[in-house]
Amino acid sequence: MTAMAHEPLTQAEVLLEGFLALDTPEGFRAELIEGEIVVTPPPDGDHEDYIGLIVNQVIRRSTTDMQFSGNKGLKLKSGGACPKNHAIPDGTFAPQELRLFRGAGSWMPCDGVAMVLEVTSTRPGADREAKRRCYARGGIPLYLLIDRDASSLTLFSDPEKDDYRQLCTLPFGKSLALPEPFAFDLDTTDFL
Repeated sequence: MTAMAHEPLTQAEVLLEGFLALDTPEGFRAELIEGEIVVTPPPDGDHEDYIGLIVNQVIRRSTTDMQFSGNKGLKLKSGGACPKNHAIPDGTFAPQELRLFRGAGSWMPCDGVAMVLEVTSTRPGADREAKRRCYARGGIPLYLLIDRDASSLTLFSDPEKDDYRQLCTLPFGKSLALPEPFAFDLDTTDFL
């Protein structure tokens, strides 16, 4: 019997295999962001409160019926020699009619996702920079960042290559206009 030669795995392939084999403790999230494995502890109550305030408004006020997932793994394009990014946004919104989450595996492509939401916590720099670039590379039309340290929210839109071309930052307490398919003003008075 002859042994078959196998191509050696690249560093990126080894990293991706190691990441996908991780067994994180209950409640923790593991993500692969720009070639770095990031493990995040369970969120605090304030973090979840912001998400709840946004989800309630989107469900009640959006002109398009939306589905929401608070822990959907997304596979996103990478930059350079890194393996595909694997991010778990704090919130993923998609039009209900697409039923994107139905039948999806643990990690799904981001095609059809209308907006992702992140609320800063233990690693705010990753939400502000690395994840923003990942979501832009994935072509996700809207990225809503709730920055607790800055007491502000930023809507990134118009993704192109490694970033978003437009952004609107407002302090907590102001209303933020969410464009189609949402088409309503997000009230942040309760964020204060």
